[in-house]
Amino acid sequence: MSERQTPNEQRSVAYFSMEIGIDENIRTYSGGLGILAGDTIRSAADLNVPMVAVTLLYRKGYFRQTLETDGWQREESAAWAVEDFLEEMSQRISVDVEGRTVHLRSWKLDVTGIGGATVPIYFLDADLDDNSEWDRHLTQSLYGGDEHYRLSQEVILGIGGVRMLRALGHDHIRSFHLNEGHAALLALELLDEAAHQAGREQLAPADIETVRGQCVFTTHTPVPAGHDQFPAELARKVIGAREDFFGLEGVLHEGNVLNMTYLALNLSRHVNGVARKHGEISRLMFAGYSIDAITNGVHAATWVSAPFRDLFDRYIPHWKDDSFNLRYALSLPPGEVWDAHMHGKRRLLDQVKRETGVAMEANVLTIGFARRVSTYKRAALLFQDMERLRKISAESGGIQVIYAGKAHPKDEGGKQLIKQIFQAKDALKDDIRIAYLENYTMALGAMLTAGVDIWLNTPEPPMEASGTSGMKAALNGVPHFSVLDGWWIEGHIEGLTGWSIGDAVVGKGEHRDHSLDAPSLYEKLEKTILPLFYRDREGFTNVMIHSIAINGSFFNTQRMMQQYVLNAYYAR
Repeated sequence: MSERQTPNEQRSVAYFSMEIGIDENIRTYSGGLGILAGDTIRSAADLNVPMVAVTLLYRKGYFRQTLETDGWQREESAAWAVEDFLEEMSQRISVDVEGRTVHLRSWKLDVTGIGGATVPIYFLDADLDDNSEWDRHLTQSLYGGDEHYRLSQEVILGIGGVRMLRALGHDHIRSFHLNEGHAALLALELLDEAAHQAGREQLAPADIETVRGQCVFTTHTPVPAGHDQFPAELARKVIGAREDFFGLEGVLHEGNVLNMTYLALNLSRHVNGVARKHGEISRLMFAGYSIDAITNGVHAATWVSAPFRDLFDRYIPHWKDDSFNLRYALSLPPGEVWDAHMHGKRRLLDQVKRETGVAMEANVLTIGFARRVSTYKRAALLFQDMERLRKISAESGGIQVIYAGKAHPKDEGGKQLIKQIFQAKDALKDDIRIAYLENYTMALGAMLTAGVDIWLNTPEPPMEASGTSGMKAALNGVPHFSVLDGWWIEGHIEGLTGWSIGDAVVGKGEHRDHSLDAPSLYEKLEKTILPLFYRDREGFTNVMIHSIAINGSFFNTQRMMQQYVLNAYYAR
């Protein structure tokens, strides 16, 4: 089918995200939020949703991770050649930051879906000669700088993003989707548009209802500290002393803080969390607000490895057109599923050997753990009782573990966690092979989720909003072994799609005993998973197949995007 390019004036959904991971060479992402955004856009293109996306252009990227021999993380520049991947647009707009005029341009990437429809992504760029040196750097670094820098970036994303869309001819946007609160200031630009359309220079309470009818908001964090907020004094300094804005009900939280989450909550007609449990937690955190839940997913065609893609192409026609067809994985020949898995496993183990020198064996159970390194994710939980782990491995047939993940440059706790893993690696080196792969990227993530035997996830519940790496693993027949949190509460069928760790969380989890998680992990590993892997190939392969058929067929962005279309974008 030939490419179907929707005219700009006919696009009706605008998707705003502080980061978008669409190609690992386009380094405008740091982790899960950005990868989800990229998968969302791919599925919108697949489904011919008339969407346009907006983010910032980070010429310096996030960072490239290198690890010292003791595991200490160092950050190196991840600069990339923008001109090699994106098309510069001719339109120019400007925004006010601290009373200065900051000029902006945009760069475009068209994402093409399976049927030829496209979704353009516009990357906003302040690196222009007309701007001061400080202003030129506002779109250089992702999550860099202090709150002053961050708020200035959010002015560019929200206000500048709407203005750029208008300059590009996107005049009929019906729904502005805020992927997290970073883009909440787009509401200010929409408020100004509403006032001007009513013939007023000043904002009025009636404008709030107009803007609320245009905005959809997805919140991603169940941790109060994770929500962007800025002192009112700083907000007035950066945005301007707009008392017609700051004086509106619902703009300043508790009178003295510009909280982006509350701003988005107050100015959106539809609000959702990213898993059922996260929706529940969000309603408890933000009492009085109507908050739905649309569980995250991943883009199946992107994250399925080549061996499984070939297998699906042969046995499940049209799985790319409709991810729900993956339920027919139940009829896949078990031997061919195992062979496809072993192809990915050998490829991963070869990469581990090349990068770390650790020689792992293809017949040994290999556990994978890869995600952003943050203390609540408890990356070192597996090593809480190293003697017990050593004994389990010795008596079962063996265990191998592969880690990857970056800590935020300012997260000392996360950096120390990586060092803890290296200490465990050294302490266990004579009994358990452990490798930590540097610089977690999209390509490495795809290799890991297709190449390990078990995908481990150990967050402190209920702090995992959703998580998506386990969904990628499921698409490749890798069972999930996880604390019951995020998406896994919905995807878990014990012994059929994977295995749980510890007890389910009730409410906010104040009374849950997290100290029982490590013993539960060891018990399940020793008594259930390892015997199944080493003594019952047919039984283990059955879990692999059900992971694809049950979780792969549902936890994808095609289903997710259909829910956004029906429940958020075009619902009234």
